Amino acid sequence: MLWAPAAHAQSPRYAFAVIANVVTSPADEPAAQRLIDAIGRDPQNAFVVYDGNLKGSHEACSDSLYDRRRTLLEASRPALVFVPGQRDWAGCGANGSGAWDPVERLDLLRQTFFSDPSTLGQNPFTLTRESEVSRFRPYRENVRWQLGDTVFLALNVPDGNNHYLNAGGRNGEFEDRVIANGFWLEHAAEYAKRRNARALVIFIEADPFAEREDRSDRFAWLRFGHRPRDGYLEFKRSLVKLADTFRGPVVLVHTTGEKLAHGFAIDQPLRNDKGAKIANVTRIEVALHDPLSQWLQIDADMTRRTPLRVSVRDVPKHLPLLPPTLPPLLSDGSAPGPETPAMPEVSSMPDVTEIPGMPQAPDVAPDVAPEGTASSASGTAPVPVPVPQPGVPNPQDALPGSQPAVKPMPWNQ
Repeated sequence: MLWAPAAHAQSPRYAFAVIANVVTSPADEPAAQRLIDAIGRDPQNAFVVYDGNLKGSHEACSDSLYDRRRTLLEASRPALVFVPGQRDWAGCGANGSGAWDPVERLDLLRQTFFSDPSTLGQNPFTLTRESEVSRFRPYRENVRWQLGDTVFLALNVPDGNNHYLNAGGRNGEFEDRVIANGFWLEHAAEYAKRRNARALVIFIEADPFAEREDRSDRFAWLRFGHRPRDGYLEFKRSLVKLADTFRGPVVLVHTTGEKLAHGFAIDQPLRNDKGAKIANVTRIEVALHDPLSQWLQIDADMTRRTPLRVSVRDVPKHLPLLPPTLPPLLSDGSAPGPETPAMPEVSSMPDVTEIPGMPQAPDVAPDVAPEGTASSASGTAPVPVPVPQPGVPNPQDALPGSQPAVKPMPWNQ
């Protein structure tokens, strides 16, 4: 079971925030602190997902930089789940990032950001990590949690063709992680099915549906039209298999380099090997116009016919930058900032998108929730944060009952 904010566990209404690509240099850190502070001022936000890329492409993948950025994320009032992105490890072999060994940097992330059984943030809850399965002990970044009747999943699927290397020989890191990710998706589908979950939400950093070219090869034109191998093929096939096992709505959330008019887009791009659309899988692409001052908010109200709603929120203009609280990058002389002022109302952008397709919620919430989930009862807004009961999750079955917030997306059952 999990430790989660009590209020959300008592209500069918909750929310969660998604941010990504926020910090690209030390100069961005004060604005990033303000963004995280603004998200925490909304009492309905049960948790935050940082969906990849804690550093810029030209920042060195140094130990001190990772320590600094973890300190920034730990300041989040709600629990925070970090999903590793390309720049966080897979791109560390580039000269601009210090020409580090990507696999060694991934191991460091696992020892620092993913060393605890719980999330980051000031109000953490327990996660079920794939590393609890002995066969997949290294994969601490692949996690699962549950809020009410929704199961959440996070996977290490980075941009850059999923770290598939074109050089000859065995592509060991890629091949082993593909197997681990496939197992984690299959296990989540069975878990959600056994628990009669209402929906399954999956977070990855990469866009597995984007058209790609191998720009790193100067002589690609000599291949006469040969296309590079799709590093996301196995992931998409595993997703098709998951959607067949768990017939409820499946939501895939990922970032994209494409410009999106509203800062996000919702569609159903998944096809099976025969080209047929997988109707119960909906994806949300995230490409916020200003990642330093905006976040994607997904609001869930299980009493509505379409319980999930997606919108973009702005940091209130009157919210000042906080005094610096992070230590200098190469020094240990940090100065803690003063206490945060009273909570102003969070502003939001007008665009709110509903995602139809979820089964209609019952008029009366059940008095007793299935084992391993947080029970829900009707409540008035604003809703406090859900708090699960302490316990030890079984990696093969029992999962945490945290407090996420989801929003409805367009899917057909």
